[in-house]
Amino acid sequence: MLCSPYVHVGLIHLSALVRAIPRESFSCSFRPKIAVLGASGGIGQPLSLLLKNSPLVSRLTLYDIAHTPGVAADLSHIETKAVVKGYLGPEQLPDCLKGCDVVVIPAGVPRKPGMTRDDLFNTNATIVATLAAACAQHCPEAMICIIANPVNSTIPITAEVFKKHGVYNPSKIFGVTTLDIVRANTFVAELKGLDPARVNVPVIGGHAGKTIIPLISQCTPKVDFPQDQLTALTGRIQEAGTEVVKAKAGAGSATLSMAYAGARFVFSLVDAMNGKEGVVECSFVKSQETECTYFSTPLLLGKKGIEKNLGIGQISSFEEKMISDAIPELKASIKKGEDFVKTLK
Repeated sequence: MLCSPYVHVGLIHLSALVRAIPRESFSCSFRPKIAVLGASGGIGQPLSLLLKNSPLVSRLTLYDIAHTPGVAADLSHIETKAVVKGYLGPEQLPDCLKGCDVVVIPAGVPRKPGMTRDDLFNTNATIVATLAAACAQHCPEAMICIIANPVNSTIPITAEVFKKHGVYNPSKIFGVTTLDIVRANTFVAELKGLDPARVNVPVIGGHAGKTIIPLISQCTPKVDFPQDQLTALTGRIQEAGTEVVKAKAGAGSATLSMAYAGARFVFSLVDAMNGKEGVVECSFVKSQETECTYFSTPLLLGKKGIEKNLGIGQISSFEEKMISDAIPELKASIKKGEDFVKTLK
């Protein structure tokens, strides 16, 4: 289950690896309290490490059903300002969440070889619904960042749970799809010999298989591929998670890259909450951009969450077809999540 870059004693601080923390962030006036739910897991531990290492964070509360006191004690020895505390088990969850500004939820079971993200549904749906209910009760104003798969269903679950508690704000609930962008940037850079830190590929749609729609036509800097190479590149981005699952041979799924992507999204969100202008990230959110009620597109982030949905923009006919092919699967996943909450007492 679940900081400006500098060199110190020969080791590069991890904040140097997270490009989402620009230098101007370090003079921020608002240093949020962040909770990680599922902090002892394969994603939760490296994600918590990245968050602890950031000067943007004032307090880091870690929750899981096992091992969190040890993880918290370990992280608390790191020479950064964020105060770390671990919480163990459902009875301590309310104290973990009280006063939090941002909650990140990587909790859940990982994929294994042969499993789809949808195979995770029954276990992870219950976990996410339980944690979302706790957030709705104890930190209803917090930004909620869902990593737990299948995101195409866990975001509708989170939204419906918040609605049940009468505290739903669609501008503050995010499905973290940033790993798809990170992968797209990396793969495009590899093929074109570019610096991946300077490549930006918007990835829209959802966060599973063919619902992952990289908009190579909108890549900056502009790149071109012959159709056969574009098709192969798109397929690799869509199935990159399976690539990692197979490579780990049953030992887990994408954890380190997901932790990096989750940290990137959180740092962008905190920058925006601090008043930085022009912060844009893609995320799976409540949407009116297509006939799907939830859809990932580039979002302009602000102090209160989503400031503006920037929409799909101009796309190629190849990308238009990908959207058309993805919509039925997305609709089914969204309905599955919504129906799940209806069955809860």
